[in-house]
Formats: sequence, C-alpha cells, structure tokens
Amino acid sequence: MTDSILVVDDELSMREFLQIMLQKQGYQVATASQGEEALALLDRKNFDLVICDILMPRVDGMQVLRQVKEADPDAQVVMITAFASTESAVEAMKLGAYDYITKPFKVDEIKLVIAKALERSRLVRENVRLRQELKVRYSFENLIGASPPMLEVYELIRQVAPTRSNILISGESGTGKELVAKAIHFLSPRKEKPFITVNCGAIPGELMESELFGHKKGAFTGAYQHKKGLFEIADQGTVFLDEIGELPPPIQVKLLRAIQDKIFKAVGGLEDVSVDVRVIAATNRDLEEAVSHGHFREDLYYRLNVISLRVPPLRERKEDIPLLAQHFLDQYSKELGKSVKKISRETEALLQAYNYPGNVRELENIIERAVALEKSDAILPETLPEFLRHPPESPAALAEVGFPEQGLSLDVTMEDIERRLLTEALRRTGGVKKDAAELLGISFRSFRYRLAKLGLASAEEE
Repeated sequence: MTDSILVVDDELSMREFLQIMLQKQGYQVATASQGEEALALLDRKNFDLVICDILMPRVDGMQVLRQVKEADPDAQVVMITAFASTESAVEAMKLGAYDYITKPFKVDEIKLVIAKALERSRLVRENVRLRQELKVRYSFENLIGASPPMLEVYELIRQVAPTRSNILISGESGTGKELVAKAIHFLSPRKEKPFITVNCGAIPGELMESELFGHKKGAFTGAYQHKKGLFEIADQGTVFLDEIGELPPPIQVKLLRAIQDKIFKAVGGLEDVSVDVRVIAATNRDLEEAVSHGHFREDLYYRLNVISLRVPPLRERKEDIPLLAQHFLDQYSKELGKSVKKISRETEALLQAYNYPGNVRELENIIERAVALEKSDAILPETLPEFLRHPPESPAALAEVGFPEQGLSLDVTMEDIERRLLTEALRRTGGVKKDAAELLGISFRSFRYRLAKLGLASAEEE
C-alpha cells in the first residue's frame, strides 16, 4: 500500500517542490496552502505523514500540529520553517512532532527524515493492528483465554461472524455462551444493529409468544396497547435465544416459521410482519437427545444448528485460569475501590486444582468475594472459600448412600440427595438462586419448583 503524505505550506514554490520530489519517490501527495485547508483535508482522510510549515497566516503550523495529534496521537508530523529557534523546536517536539527541519535544507536530508518518519508510521500502525488482532484473538468482550481450545473457538467465531447462517452454541452453564454470541454479532455486518437476548428459561410459557412476536391491543387480558416483539425490535440485527431447550413446544412451531419464512404474526394480529434477523441459540442440554425423546422439534433443531459451536468448560482449559483470575481481580479491585493487585502462588495453585462445575461464572464469583474480603495487596489462600482450601466431597460422593439390610425408601432417599445438592449449590453461589440453578444445569423455573417441593423456599420467591 502506497504511503500518503500531506504537505502544508503557504509558499507555492515549496509546495510544488515537495510534491514533485515525493511523487517521484512513489508517494501519494496532497497539498494545502494554509492551515484551515489542511485541517479540512485531515477531517476527510487520514495521512501517513504530515509535513507542515510553522509560520503561516491565521492558523499556523503549531495549531495544525496540535489538532492532528488530538485527532490521532499516532500520526507522524514533520515541521519545517525558515525561522528556526530553540523555543519553537522544543515546543514542536513537546507537542508530538516527529522531527523539525530548518529551511533551506538539503534534499537528501529531508528524504532521510521523511523515510524514517514513514517507517515509524508503519510500525505504529502495525502495532495498533496487532493489538486489535490480539484483542480479537484473546479477548472478545470478557471472553478471555489463550489455551488451544479457546483459540479454536476464536478462529471459528472469525469464520462464522461474516455469514448470515444461524448458529447453535452448546456448553455447560457459566462457560460464556452469551459472550460468544455477542462476539459473533459485533464482528458481523450486523454490528451496528440490535443484539437482543431472550432467556427462554426465565420467561413463563404463556408470555413467551408475546415477548418474541409482540401483541395487538386487546389481544388478551392486560394487553392495553400495541407492543412490538423482540424479533421486530431486532430487525436487521441478531436475536440470541439462551436456554433454547426450555422453549415450550407450541412456541417452537411459531419460532420455526419465523426463522424459516422470516415472517410472523403478533398475538391478536392478522397481518404478517417481515423481519431480517440472524438467530443465535444456546443450550446447556443435549438437544439431539431432546429431539429423540420428542421434547424438541427436529425441524427447528436443524434450522438452528446450521453451524454448531461448542464452548469448552473451564476444566478443559485450566491454563486460562490465571488469565481469567487476573482479569476479574483487576475488574473488581477497581469496582470495589480496593488495592488488591496480584494473586499469590499458593492461591493460584488452589484455583487451578479446582474443577469449577460453575465454570467461568463460578471463578468470577470466587475472585469477587476474595477481593471484597482481602486486606493485603494480594489474594491469599485464607480469603478463598472453604471448599477451595479444603475440598469437600465430590458430587458423586455427596450423593453416595449405603443400602441397609432392611431396605430403604427410594423417594425419601432421593429427596435427601436432592436437598443436599440444592443446598450445596446455594452455598457455593452465595444464595443467588439463578446462579445455583445454572450450576446444577437446570432452569431457574425448575430450581424454584424444587426448592418449594422440598420446603426450602416459596415457589413465588425470587
């Protein structure tokens, strides 16, 4: 790619001399006879190098230099003048000029300065490009990791993002499926359009159709006005259907039509509504098994699963734990106003020894708690939860029971195991029911029902 240079000088002879010399060397050259003209050109286009005279009427070279560096701190500017002074040279360099040349100058001298300035420009631009590439490669939003499994995920994200295809993301609770969906959206041509998240497990079945497709005034009790559905709001953008396996069968039929034909009817509406929406769905369940048992429509499954992407659990990428832990440490130290800056080696060893049934979300909760409690500048083992410092029995051991000679009540025994697992999940998540449900791989609605059934909470409790 040819380097572009802007020459700014109020002397016609100097402008023409520099333009001819630089064009002979193969550069793209634009010229401006005054500061105002230069700033107008810089508003419309980025240049690899600006060569600017200092002494000009109205808007002088120093003003041009200031505005160039404000707009792009990485821009390279070479100042030239016939009225050299130590003060002006120092001021120009302080403002970020690459170099300073005094008229009259030797042709070889200015050629060398220009070549070095353009080399610096290329290095700076390349560094910016590499930083952006690394950001995309190692961190999409808060999706962080440099392990081989995550690099595969990043590569697949880059491949599928530009397409129009629907995507099914699978993975355990807490692995970051929504972050993957956001990365795909924001790397796609739809990035300027809406990204709408729908948690299919959190919306009551009777309200789901209205949420997705909207309703007309008077369509049902409480429908006091027209309401747009999330599909219509997301037109030209992306709809992310989280926990798609929880979608009630009647809504599966309507969703299939919306995806297949790109049209739907609002509840109580007669006319078709057309939309252009990309659908990204996510599940922590085995949808193929759900299809085989008749719990999920096969035709909808294949419409959603045009491209499949699996997010690995944290136990399969333990080399990412230090990266993730430091990221959450920095985040919560800032949010909580703490001066915790590092993680001790002993703490890091304990963090890496744990298997994280709650995946990245569980690690985040652990680090947030540790930052809140830590009094030193490093997270020490004493600040970690008890189950990390003294690992409890595994879920299998927790559920293990003896079989007495006189027999047992299977229902009572299973209730006891369920109660212990629910209680342990709540303990690990600090009582946050939604997180505890995800830790157990069940919907929030199912978790509340189980709590109520076992007398641990009211079914209406949030």
